[in-house]
Amino acid sequence: KMVNGGRVSHWACINFSRNVQDSAARGFCHELAIMCQISGMDFAPEPVLPPLTARPEHVERALKARYQDAMNIIRPQGRELDLLIVILPDNNGSLYGDLKRICETDLGLVSQCCLTKHVFKMSKQYLANVALKINVKVGGRNTVLVDALTRRIPLVSDRPTIIFGADVTHPHPGEDSSPSIAAVVASQDWPEVTKYAGLVSAQAHRQELIQDLFKVWQDPQRGTVTGGMIKELLISFKRATGQKPQRIIFYRDGVSEGQFYQVLLYELDAIRKACASLEPNYQPPVTFVVVQKRHHTRLFANNHNDQRTVDRSGNILPGTVVDSKICHPTEFDFYLCSHAGIQGTSRPAHYHVLWDENKFTADELQTLTNNLCYTYARCTRSVSIVPPAYYAHLAAFRARFYMEPDTSDSGSMASGARGPPQGGRNTRPFGNVAVRPLPALKENVKRVMFYC
Repeated sequence: KMVNGGRVSHWACINFSRNVQDSAARGFCHELAIMCQISGMDFAPEPVLPPLTARPEHVERALKARYQDAMNIIRPQGRELDLLIVILPDNNGSLYGDLKRICETDLGLVSQCCLTKHVFKMSKQYLANVALKINVKVGGRNTVLVDALTRRIPLVSDRPTIIFGADVTHPHPGEDSSPSIAAVVASQDWPEVTKYAGLVSAQAHRQELIQDLFKVWQDPQRGTVTGGMIKELLISFKRATGQKPQRIIFYRDGVSEGQFYQVLLYELDAIRKACASLEPNYQPPVTFVVVQKRHHTRLFANNHNDQRTVDRSGNILPGTVVDSKICHPTEFDFYLCSHAGIQGTSRPAHYHVLWDENKFTADELQTLTNNLCYTYARCTRSVSIVPPAYYAHLAAFRARFYMEPDTSDSGSMASGARGPPQGGRNTRPFGNVAVRPLPALKENVKRVMFYC
């Protein structure tokens, strides 16, 4: 059972798989609706219209037509379409990305895709996992920490706290013209801290600093205007909770050691400016933590046969922390293996606290980080990196699909050739290179965990 089931009163289904008959699509939708109800959601048993079968090459036409047909039925009641369930072929090429782009930046619709092989197999576990994803996409909550509800989390429960996650994903090597994509997510509920709203933006190729955290520009009518991702997320936190955050915890993924202080200086400054742009003296204390998964440190138990320190696969137990001996001699960092090893050797995450105005003790921050790993929406187990960083990674990955076809990964090596001629590899000027902005997310999509 989910802790807060969302509501899906009006939904539709489109089938892009030629192997799935109408009757199979109907049966699958029916089973999925029942599973969502069992899991605790308020889910309408029948779609607004029967499932529509369409061809993948007509994806835009089919989506818009079905959306209009459904809206013509429910708009007179003043209702919106809450969800679109989509059945895709197992090998669908660019179809998934096109569909997400149209739904999230054009129609303002959250969607759940399902592959043909799962439609035929229809296992209970699969349906339950899909229900978890649907619930957070429609604004529900799957898991909440008991300590959060009883207000017992040190330095989070005592006053309104917002937790950010941020990540930048770079294009594949060889794609010299594609932009990098930055994503920032932030918790929108307190004291629970489980719902995260996400924002994305394109920036200069291979630029690691997030350019759009804080922005200032001149508007002919309004004069100097401030904005950016941090400001927008702080405002939406205030809207959702009725309070301003009095503490900020910022988990930043994907920064190598050589860039720690460059990133800290630039991004901490952007956070401060974003806060000050809301109110002159508004400066909540900030804790800035870098999360790294890509390193070569592996942890093993001293005694391989001791059941208290080793699981069945011979890995260390989830919740294992190492913060001495192999860590930085003077700085605040720790290794945390928060997930259970299923296959192979567990890779612990490395957390490096670059700045801490909230004065966390080592135990407090390690416990908070480990506990948050149990609140990841897409599964009912602990994950290997802290969920806000994970969500930022998912959101950045999703935004790749929003780029115009000639700049997205689907063009692979050829995409560099189509752009303007560029000199050698490193001739691109650093800083604010003109980058085509991503299409804007619709407001109702921004508010929910569409990227899950």
